[in-house]
Amino acid sequence: MNDSSAINARMQFVIDELVSDLGSFRTGRVTSALVENIVCPAYGGTQNLKVQELATITVQDARTLVISPWDKSIIGDIKKGILESNLGMNPVIDGDLIRISFPPLTSEDREKYVKLLHTRLESAKVAIRQVRGDFMKEIKQAFENKELSEDQRFAKEKELQNITDRFTAKIEEIGRLKEQDLLQI
Repeated sequence: MNDSSAINARMQFVIDELVSDLGSFRTGRVTSALVENIVCPAYGGTQNLKVQELATITVQDARTLVISPWDKSIIGDIKKGILESNLGMNPVIDGDLIRISFPPLTSEDREKYVKLLHTRLESAKVAIRQVRGDFMKEIKQAFENKELSEDQRFAKEKELQNITDRFTAKIEEIGRLKEQDLLQI
C-alpha cells in the first residue's frame, strides 16, 4: 500500500526533472547548463560523451561561456558536437579553449522562451497528475480488496490530493520565477 514518502519521492522526481530542463533555458545571462548536456562524439566517434564529461565549463561574463577541454586533442570534437546540437550556438576555438558568445535576447526570443516555459510547466503538471492517478488506483484497489475501510480510503485520497496540490503549487512558483527571469532585461 502506498505511503506519503513514496508519493513525495515520485512527485519530487518530476520537480527535479523540470528544474533540470528549465536550467537549459537561456535567460538574460548565460549558464553552463546551456551546453553541459550536449553529447559530443569524441575520440573519432568511438565514444559519445557530454560536454561536462569532457571539459570544464565556465561563465566568463553575462554573455560568454568558456569551455576548457581536459584532453586538448578533442577540442574539435567538442566544437563539432556543439554545432550539431542545432541550438544556435557558434563556438570558436581560441587556442586551447572554446568560446561561445551569445547575443542579447530580443523581446521576440523572450516571448518564445516564455511560451516554451508554459508548455514545460504544463507537462510537469500532467506528470504530477499521472503520479496521483497511479496512487489513486492503488487506494481504490486496496479498498476493493477490503484492505481499507471507506473512512481510510477517503483520508488517503485527501492526503494524496493535498500532496498533489502542494507539488502543483511548487511547479507554478518555479514557473513564475523563471518567467520573471526570462522577461528581465
